[in-house]
Amino acid sequence: MGVRKVALAGVIAGAYIAVTLLFAPLSYGMVQIRISEALTLLPFLFPEAIPGLFAGCLLANFAGGFGLPDVIFGSAATLAAAVLTARMPTVFLAALPPVLINMVVVGGYLSVLLEVPLLLSMLYVGAGESVACFLLGIPLVLMLQRRMKKGGKFPAR
Repeated sequence: MGVRKVALAGVIAGAYIAVTLLFAPLSYGMVQIRISEALTLLPFLFPEAIPGLFAGCLLANFAGGFGLPDVIFGSAATLAAAVLTARMPTVFLAALPPVLINMVVVGGYLSVLLEVPLLLSMLYVGAGESVACFLLGIPLVLMLQRRMKKGGKFPAR
């Protein structure tokens, strides 16, 4: 990976951490809208976003209060979602992997940790993830695509 790609991954990791911590009351818990999850659509445009999202999520989850399950499984969910997002043919389909994977994985372990019904936990996490990805992430990617077509440095899809 070239210097530019490593730098972009680092910027994305830093942005993920900063936004997660800035909106910390919304970023953690069963009922959460992690605004930084809008960034999980970036692999659709930039595959180098994948390690940045993983690193950002990993570090942000240390501050969440749910310990190693959140650090390990939450970060793994973000990694898996990012890899699948990069392979999606449209930005609208690119929003599905983060929503579905986090709904199942994060909703699953939060159900156990918080001792709440699994379906309820999955629905809450899925709803929050949908807000971040569909209402914030898709507009973000569409805006970046427009800017790139107007002379940005990265090729548009």
